[in-house]
Amino acid sequence: MINRLILLTGCALLAACQPVQQSQKSEQPHNELKPGIAAYLYPGDIDPALADRFSRLALDCVHREYPNKISRTYRADADIGSPQDLFPVFYGCFDWHSSVHGHWLLVRLLRVGPQDAPWRDEAIAKLNQSFSDLNVAGEVASFDAVTPGSWERPYGLAWFLQLTAELREWDDPQAKVWLRSLKPLEHDIAASLRSWLPKLAYPIRLGTHNQSAFAFGLMLDWARVAGDTEMERLIIERSRYFHLNDKNCPMAYEPSGEDFLSPCLMEADLMRRILPQDEFASWLDSFMPDIPLDGSGDWLAPGIVTDASDGKLVHLDGVNSSRAWNLYNISRALPEGDRRVGALLAAAKIHADTGVAAVSDEHYSGSHWLASFATYLMTDRGWD
Repeated sequence: MINRLILLTGCALLAACQPVQQSQKSEQPHNELKPGIAAYLYPGDIDPALADRFSRLALDCVHREYPNKISRTYRADADIGSPQDLFPVFYGCFDWHSSVHGHWLLVRLLRVGPQDAPWRDEAIAKLNQSFSDLNVAGEVASFDAVTPGSWERPYGLAWFLQLTAELREWDDPQAKVWLRSLKPLEHDIAASLRSWLPKLAYPIRLGTHNQSAFAFGLMLDWARVAGDTEMERLIIERSRYFHLNDKNCPMAYEPSGEDFLSPCLMEADLMRRILPQDEFASWLDSFMPDIPLDGSGDWLAPGIVTDASDGKLVHLDGVNSSRAWNLYNISRALPEGDRRVGALLAAAKIHADTGVAAVSDEHYSGSHWLASFATYLMTDRGWD
């Protein structure tokens, strides 16, 4: 079920306190709420105006073939073709992974967005056009023919699993038809990831596509929805091996100049999916020991974009949305009364407002993908 807007009250969101040691277990929470804290609401039911704005960006790009960035290794001249020739489903939105999550955005908003929205018929028609058996067969052939395993791994492949997870959770006849068509590609992608996970010797601690923590989170969510216990086991084993002893994540070094994912916050968002609540709270003490206890939000400044037409610099608009959902999720994973929650929520609200405001159709460098991040945030998909 979709989490509705939850007004946070009680001792978790505190008034400013006297300086104390960072340990959470011995502190007695104050009863007074920090001024303005009632404004910090978890995302949930997306506003119809936002759903219309975000869906329009996806509708305008999922079948827009150019401009296009084809990132793949060719073995011969005969392998080269147009984007639509190579990727009959996911040829739009500038690159394969953005097309995948553009399609996910439409499925997500059809599932949880306003059911009387005027864009729904167009979205269904475009998804029907994309998810034909013939088109999916072409994607399978392309994936199997030229991919030794690393193409679009892990980011694009994880987003594809998020797409089929959404379809699996949607109790709708049309969703079942689309899922059935996509299952052959889902089978091959999941198999390639299961083969890769045991071979990954180290985590990938980047703020861009290759980051392992973000992909692990999406893959784990899919595994639990799809009932893939082997994938779930592998992700949990790798995550604990990579991250259980991590300490003092250097948030002061973030963001890098082209980040759209926070290495530190994504890791915490992954580990809250894996560790029991009390163990996660203790782990977070060591991993991010400097989270304020006073409910302030200015301890983490949003990323700044100096040129939204630059495809790399605009990544920082995405880091604001992804940080926001990380912060919301981390706050909810902590025990009741944990004094870090107020500061996590305050920073989440600042980042959410900044990230959503940046989503526009002005520059294709951002419009082809930022709405997907904002939809993931504003429909609370990371917690749902």
